[in-house]
Amino acid sequence: MFKHFLITRFNLRKEDWISNKHNKPILTDEWHVNRFELFKTYCFPSVAAQTNKNFDWIVYFDTTTKDEFRTIISELEKELPNFKPFYIDGMTHFIPSIRAHMKNVEEDFIITTGIDNDDCISMNFIDEIQQQFDAQEFMCIDFVDGYTVETQSSIKIGKKLHAFNPFLSLIERNIDPKTIKDRSHRNWKKERNIKRIPNKRIWSSIIHFENKVNEFTGYGKVDPEEFFEKFKILPRQESYIRANLVPTSKWKMQSFINHLDSRLTYASKSIKRSLGLYYK
Repeated sequence: MFKHFLITRFNLRKEDWISNKHNKPILTDEWHVNRFELFKTYCFPSVAAQTNKNFDWIVYFDTTTKDEFRTIISELEKELPNFKPFYIDGMTHFIPSIRAHMKNVEEDFIITTGIDNDDCISMNFIDEIQQQFDAQEFMCIDFVDGYTVETQSSIKIGKKLHAFNPFLSLIERNIDPKTIKDRSHRNWKKERNIKRIPNKRIWSSIIHFENKVNEFTGYGKVDPEEFFEKFKILPRQESYIRANLVPTSKWKMQSFINHLDSRLTYASKSIKRSLGLYYK
């Protein structure tokens, strides 16, 4: 009936992407070492732990990726059959490569879901998305509630409210499919056919020094036992986070401000959608 793809771009060259938020050069050997460490710590184990294995995870690497990193990729491919690496020549070939791959799909419907290479998902992530399938002709699925983990200046786990987030999915009939990567996650706000799903926290952003733009915007008290029961990351990093987690009581004001700002941003987006301000 449908074929489900999780889609990630890893290190594709892009003309305007030359540094991170600290103005540190990216796509260097140092960047690759750090990014693969993040990938193997958070993203990869969380995808590998999925209870529903009915999906392909296509991950796009640049053709300039060095052999030492290709060796890591090959080892990961052996570890997880769902993991399908593709090597392409920069960002300009990203969308064309996805569309070319979709032409091989025989199922009547396609589900495509985004995930960044430094974030993580709950073990029920794939299953929750597929439960939303109802043979929709074209429907974007937005799980608006999630978590966020700060790993840089201090260790915090907070709740997060984010409409049009990087974990969006698209269900569509397999007739010249667009896929979720047809536009940036922020620009899906212009799409009328969106189903918002609240109160199911199946994704988590990871805030770290390599981030280009993200800052910690978490709020509320999160039980680490509940979090790690659902989100499977590298065991030694889980132990580190547990041992160094800053209690919410020590960042109450930040939590309050982040919660208020999140609610206001979400309300603003909802009002603009209801007024049709996003639509062409």
